[in-house]
Amino acid sequence: MRSSSKLTSSRLALNNGVQMERLGFGLYKVPPHDADTLVATALGEGYRRFDTAAMYGNEVGVGRGIGAAIGDAAAARSATGGSGEAVHGLSREDLFVTTKVWNDDQGYDSTLRAFDTSISNLGLDYVDLYLIHWPCAGRGLFTETYKAMETLYREGKVRAIGVSNFQPGHLEELMDKAEVVPAVNQIELHPWLQQTRLRTLHEQLGIATEAWSPLGRGQVLADPAIVSLAEKYNRTPAQIILRWHLQLGNLVIPKASSPGRIKENIAVFDFELDTADIERMAGLERHHRTGSHPDNVN
Repeated sequence: MRSSSKLTSSRLALNNGVQMERLGFGLYKVPPHDADTLVATALGEGYRRFDTAAMYGNEVGVGRGIGAAIGDAAAARSATGGSGEAVHGLSREDLFVTTKVWNDDQGYDSTLRAFDTSISNLGLDYVDLYLIHWPCAGRGLFTETYKAMETLYREGKVRAIGVSNFQPGHLEELMDKAEVVPAVNQIELHPWLQQTRLRTLHEQLGIATEAWSPLGRGQVLADPAIVSLAEKYNRTPAQIILRWHLQLGNLVIPKASSPGRIKENIAVFDFELDTADIERMAGLERHHRTGSHPDNVN
């Protein structure tokens, strides 16, 4: 299984060659009226990847924040003869936006309609990554849903497609019928739930592992081992955990609501955990979920 004390890039190449920032900004439970402000703050701190979902109800706010940045940059480029330096010099191609189809919209035609709604809410011409939010295996629709996503991919409306919360059995069933290997499986993953079996399967299939709830919804921050490592490296517990994710090869999307935390979470590319400490963190596994088990969501 991939694990390294070195990171050669802040980006990861997905299985179709699309480049994705390893660390992004998660927008779960961000109120719609706060989303544009938080996106703007995150952009100012260097975030370029944003993770939302139809279920979050904040796609419009996320799109507003992104649109303002791109629009301001375009205006600045025009005013300065092409430099655009006044507002980060951003273009749409600099940003990576993920959204997800919700459970109630699974099925071929309904997924296509749901995508049209999401892209309209976001105010974008395309989405970088589109995911099935939960397998909802009891409904028996995730293979149809994925077929619709393959259509969107072939039409160039999404740059990559994938899944979220899929267990090994779900992936195996999907792979029997899919024409496009999922680029990503976004799963709950943190030091108390390390998902070793899934991570191994992902590596075998060429699927990137993305961690939601990467800090265990804050529960893991007080773990004595994490606190000890934070003291050793003169970092915060959150930074220790996020760096651990990155060195395992995980993509990660911490959510933060304060400017201080937003800044703290991205400041993890200038130090390394040594091999012994990575191994020490492997011993923190508790099989502890902070969210629902995928088999219980339908």
